Order: sequence, then C-alpha cells, then structure tokens
Amino acid sequence: VTINIMRLFNEDAGQEYLQQQGVPAEFLDKLQLFGISGIGNMLAAIKMAKYYEWDENDIVFTINTDSMELYGSRVEEEREAHGEYTLGNAIADYHRYLHGTGIDHALELGHYDRKRIHNLKYFTWIEQQGKDLAELEAQWYDHDYWNRIHQQVGDIDRLITEFNERVGLYTA
Repeated sequence: VTINIMRLFNEDAGQEYLQQQGVPAEFLDKLQLFGISGIGNMLAAIKMAKYYEWDENDIVFTINTDSMELYGSRVEEEREAHGEYTLGNAIADYHRYLHGTGIDHALELGHYDRKRIHNLKYFTWIEQQGKDLAELEAQWYDHDYWNRIHQQVGDIDRLITEFNERVGLYTA
C-alpha cells in the first residue's frame, strides 16, 4: 500500500491525477516530503480517524518520519519491476488506498498488547540504534520517564513550527 502511494505521490501520472482531484500545485510540490514510513504514518492517522469516527472538527497529529530523499531509487525499482505508472494506476491507487482506507488492521490495545508492541522496539532501539537497554525499560517501567520527555514539549513545538515555516506548510 505505501509503495502504491509513494508512486501516486511521485510519478507524473499520479501527480497529474491528484491535480485533477483538486490537490493544489503548491501541495503537490511537497509530496516528496513523504517517504515510505511517513506515508505509513499518514495512513495510520487516517485509519485512526475513521476508527474513532472523527470528522473535520477533530485533529490528528502524526510524524512524517522520512522523505523521498531516502527513496529515489525505489521509484525506479518499481518502474523496472512493474512498468510505467499510468493514469489507470493513479486512479486505482487514489481511490483504493487513500479514499478507500478503512479500519482494517486497526485495534484498540490492552495492557499486554501494548507491552508486546513495546518489546518489538528492542531490535530498532537497541540493536540498530545502539541505545541503552535501561532507557528502553525506563519507557515502560519508570513512571517519570514520560514526564521528563514531556518537559521537552516547548522545544519540540518550536522545532516543529520552524520546520513547518521552512517547508511552507505553516506560517504564523
């Protein structure tokens, strides 16, 4: 799904179809800011909003964790593996994966479900990023851990605002 949307956002036929659907040109230029993980986060946010039956009066915040700067070769790989991206592909992907995104695979998690997912961080947190096991365990067991993180909100908000102003998504 994320690969289909990656192509929709970054191939000429996809951009043309999005423009036909009323997506402003200045926004189309910013779609390369969504990498594969960022697209996944966006889809998760859409699923969450649908799951909770939220509407235009509700706000969902998610992190766009990467950009296409990391994945330029993936578009070419997809062309080689599956052919040119056509208007038909764009129509199908737009309606199936953006407008058609539903609540499949969305779950409200209980305590042990959340703990199981927390434990999945071991590989990326410890083995890939070289973080300390004590910090990972603190995220689950140390009740003050998230309070300390929360104290950084002002700095994080400032960085988000600066980023949004820099990429033209927001002006104060």
